[in-house]
Amino acid sequence: MTDPMERIAAALERMSPAPLEAPDFDGADAFVWQTDPEYLEPVTRISRVDLSLLIGVERARDTLLANTLQFARGYGANNALLWGARGMGKSSLVKAVHADVLRQGHPLKIVELQREDLPTVSRLMHLLGSSRHRFLLFCDDLSFSHDDQHYKSLKAVLDGGISGRPENVLFYATSNRRHLMPRDMIENERSSSINPSEAVEEKVSLSDRFGLWLGFHPCSQDDYLAMIDGYCAAHGLRVPAETLRAEAIEWQATRGGRSGRVAWQFFTDLAGRHGIQVA
Repeated sequence: MTDPMERIAAALERMSPAPLEAPDFDGADAFVWQTDPEYLEPVTRISRVDLSLLIGVERARDTLLANTLQFARGYGANNALLWGARGMGKSSLVKAVHADVLRQGHPLKIVELQREDLPTVSRLMHLLGSSRHRFLLFCDDLSFSHDDQHYKSLKAVLDGGISGRPENVLFYATSNRRHLMPRDMIENERSSSINPSEAVEEKVSLSDRFGLWLGFHPCSQDDYLAMIDGYCAAHGLRVPAETLRAEAIEWQATRGGRSGRVAWQFFTDLAGRHGIQVA
């Protein structure tokens, strides 16, 4: 007859997750964190644009590039939150900066993490922290809704708990919200809680844990047209200036606004009409 303690130990062993196996980090520059089962999936082709094609975000570009280079060189650097207007190149900037750092000869790896997978981040951090490589951990479109407890997992990324964040891991996130949650949710917390300041503080202070905030704002018409000119020049597409301007303005009017995303969508249509392939 099996001893009860042996049965309990066997059951606990079956319930515990299998040890994570590190991938061949030398085989790729980018990975996506998968959670069912947990593993890092190599990405052989990264969807991104050249850094020079990101118009109207020069200050954010230069700041993020300098911060990333400091980290890639082994020096101090801050976790970064890129927040603001939709379609203004927040995630494109992160990927373009990573490419530029690689171009300058620094073997920095980028790992994409989905917001819904934040509860597993401590295991991912342990895996990355045991490697000799340096990693840029990237979460796109990060935000939290009412009763969303994932923000507690994010604190493990930013603060690292008692053991601290691995020195070879830096965290970048993009969000449409400066405080990572809807304004009406913040106001509801203030109006309905017994101690409003404490109720709001725990969640709002999450964004304060990012050492670097970079704001993105709706672009001007000049920037919008400059983005399109840049895409045309990069892909060798020649269109009469007045025709290009008229069509671009008409396109943004049908979309109800201007942004880097709208500029790229217009260029994609324009290139297609002229028989030019774009990535």
